[in-house]
Amino acid sequence: MPVEITWWGHATCTLEDSGTRVLTDPLFARRLAHLRRRRGAPPPPPAAVADVALVSHLHADHLHLPSLARLAPGTRLLVPRGAPRSVPGLRRLDHLRLTEVAPGDRTRVGDLAVRTVPARHDGRRLPIGPHRSPAVGYVIEGEARTYFAGDTGLFASMAEEVGPVDVALLPVGGWGPYLGEGHLDAGRAAEALAELRPLSAVPVHYGTFWPIGMDAVRPHEFHAPGEEFVRLAAERAPQVAVHLLRQGESVRPEAAR
Repeated sequence: MPVEITWWGHATCTLEDSGTRVLTDPLFARRLAHLRRRRGAPPPPPAAVADVALVSHLHADHLHLPSLARLAPGTRLLVPRGAPRSVPGLRRLDHLRLTEVAPGDRTRVGDLAVRTVPARHDGRRLPIGPHRSPAVGYVIEGEARTYFAGDTGLFASMAEEVGPVDVALLPVGGWGPYLGEGHLDAGRAAEALAELRPLSAVPVHYGTFWPIGMDAVRPHEFHAPGEEFVRLAAERAPQVAVHLLRQGESVRPEAAR
């Protein structure tokens, strides 16, 4: 069975490979602090069904405790090393099987191997707290090798650290009018694609959440990143098939070399 990817919005995806369901950065809310979901309905209840959930870093739009609480008892949860110390609420999720990971770790989940790789992003639980946990990405290895970048900036050793992959889930935007350091916009994501050279890519982390009352402020940063990434990827990495999904849509990308 080929790998299947469903994008639920923001950085939340379901990946099915080798009979195992992987959920990335679960965020099932309509609203998070000053952010509201502007496009796409929240993921339906079946989206919370997974064998393993992967958390890339401690920011509340990626490590969302109410969403993690909805996962079924016994679900495996991988979080960056030190996360329970920085986010004590994780300790109350005792129905989950929590594992702390760091770059270089390799974790078996069913017939999959999940490799933890570096990311270039602020890993703190903002707005307070010391830098106690690294931001990470993951490579899920089964019938395909799928790279989930989480949140990251472009860095010189990215391709070397990530290694060969078939599918790349790359962030191409954010949740506000401006992207800070440690993020990929559409242009930098296209550069990353040219370095990584997967067979297929899916742009994520854009066009879902936006600050309340700011709909008219730089609206292109909400609407345009996905299509801009498709255009720039065609110029810089024409060999890669880019799949532009709407929230809730699925794709079975080419994933065999």
